[in-house]
Amino acid sequence: MEPTTERLRTPRAAGLAGVGFALLLATAIVLVRTALPSGNAADAEIDPGRRWAVRVALEIVPFAGIFFLWFMGALRAHTGEAEDKFVATVFLGSGFVFAATLFVAAGAAGTVLAENTPSDFGRHYAYTILATYSMRMAAVFVFATSTIGRRLGVFPRPLAVFGTVVALVLIVIGSGVPWSELVFPAWALVISVHILRRRP
Repeated sequence: MEPTTERLRTPRAAGLAGVGFALLLATAIVLVRTALPSGNAADAEIDPGRRWAVRVALEIVPFAGIFFLWFMGALRAHTGEAEDKFVATVFLGSGFVFAATLFVAAGAAGTVLAENTPSDFGRHYAYTILATYSMRMAAVFVFATSTIGRRLGVFPRPLAVFGTVVALVLIVIGSGVPWSELVFPAWALVISVHILRRRP
């Protein structure tokens, strides 16, 4: 009876963790995007009044990463032994690399808080890591999750198609379109709400 109870609790844990991750990451992205210009030479100076936004974002990112790992684990536990080993490996690998690059981008963004050191390099480096590498790993994670959900019948077809579209947006145009990284937490929120609404 205990394994059954644990299995029924897993989708709700995944949903709650996904909601927390989506809200925290979206908040951090908005704070950094509004506080820091894109990294162009013309935008080298940051408004001192907006440093608080960067500090808050840097405090949020570790918790977003924790919720994301919890979200990954709960989703994988929900698939159980039925998961495809190849897709599951891509799922895990892309998820871990995304979390790692997210932390690296946050660390680079933190260089703008140095009072006496120019932050132009750190800002450009942070945006490169976030938009070029982190979001493309997120795209792979979205695609793998959608594939697993579609094969196991956990996600309806429209939700799987939505995930494929989100993955294509992130991997193709993510690095060239500002604010496009918000598509990823939006997808995580949709998936989480679906999991929470789905009855065991």
